Amino acid sequence: MGHIPENDAIQRRIRAMTDRVETGRALNFYFYNLPITELHGGARVVVNGREMGMFASYSYLGLIGHPKINVAAKDAIDKFGTGTHGVRTLAGSLTIHQELEETISEFKQTEAAITFSSGYVTNLSVVSTMVSRGDYVICDKLNHASIVDGCIMSGAKFLRFRHNDMVALEERLSQAESSAAKLVIVDAVFSMDGDIIDLPRVVELCKKYGAWLMVDEAHSIGVLGKSGRGIEEHFNLPGVIDLKMGTLSKTIPSIGGYIAGKSDLINFLRHVSRAYIFSAALPPAQAAASKAAFRLIINEPWRVEKLKENATQFIKGLRQRGFDTMLSQTAIVPVLCGEDETAYIMTRGAHEHDVFVLPVVSPAVPPGLARLRATVTAAHEPGQIEDAMNILEKVGKTVGVLK
Repeated sequence: MGHIPENDAIQRRIRAMTDRVETGRALNFYFYNLPITELHGGARVVVNGREMGMFASYSYLGLIGHPKINVAAKDAIDKFGTGTHGVRTLAGSLTIHQELEETISEFKQTEAAITFSSGYVTNLSVVSTMVSRGDYVICDKLNHASIVDGCIMSGAKFLRFRHNDMVALEERLSQAESSAAKLVIVDAVFSMDGDIIDLPRVVELCKKYGAWLMVDEAHSIGVLGKSGRGIEEHFNLPGVIDLKMGTLSKTIPSIGGYIAGKSDLINFLRHVSRAYIFSAALPPAQAAASKAAFRLIINEPWRVEKLKENATQFIKGLRQRGFDTMLSQTAIVPVLCGEDETAYIMTRGAHEHDVFVLPVVSPAVPPGLARLRATVTAAHEPGQIEDAMNILEKVGKTVGVLK
């Protein structure tokens, strides 16, 4: 790279991030990408040779390593091999892909579904497929980065509204030209705060202004609703969402993303979405694992109930100890620390006492709102949650987060 000038803008950005990482490592403040060598039942992990309580997992129902899912994946490898022939449109879809999409549509109670190679790609591609120049796309300010990137890539007029503020949403909808196509996009459960979108009011406003509604359910499948089917079930509003997006890499212990909806919409995406047309299909084992996981959510309903009990215990217990858990109502429980350095010190103290949590700092969250992004799953037992909260309380008092 000798041809790159020392003051090149790209080189400066690389150097700035490199310096930030190296400074973090030097201060023992760098906790990202730590190698996990063993998973013990979903609630405990081995990191750098130490067994720790896992409070950073997205496997909300504790399905990672479930014997039935493992068998399904192994059987798919024996039948189809480890990969696919290429893109589904030109190289052919496997029956396991079709079975997975039928399972998703049944689970989400829609006419059809389509799968993509990742949740990020799903949002990026579908948003930019649904709207374009001359249209409007309206987005909650705390939506996931993949939604924001899809909105920008679409070329549509991009309007954002204050988080979960329905007055602000209506203001944005009223700004859009009445004859233009409009797409409102929200997370069901917000990934950094753990709160739930006001779906009933969002639906009312979309109907009033003639807007399509897309909801990202990455963190609500298996979490919301009596049977874990998501936010429509949670609010008892079946069929109100036009595009039901979800991932296959959190509650579902695999990889990929999906959209569920009406058959004509799914047919449209199958023939227009560039990420579907030009990306390789999901590996057979991952498709089979996903299919088995959806079945298990229905067949083992105790997991959904236990997750809710664990989340209630965790949120209530942390608040009683004096922590600010913001507006969380779910298994995602932010432990507000304030400054970035405080969050790093809290994390270091938790790890020293074998509680695996990770910090979220600026710019991922606004300055002054750094936090531990803690989670509980159905794999945790009440005693494990109590022990973790006691440790966080001890560290919090040492650091000064608690008085």
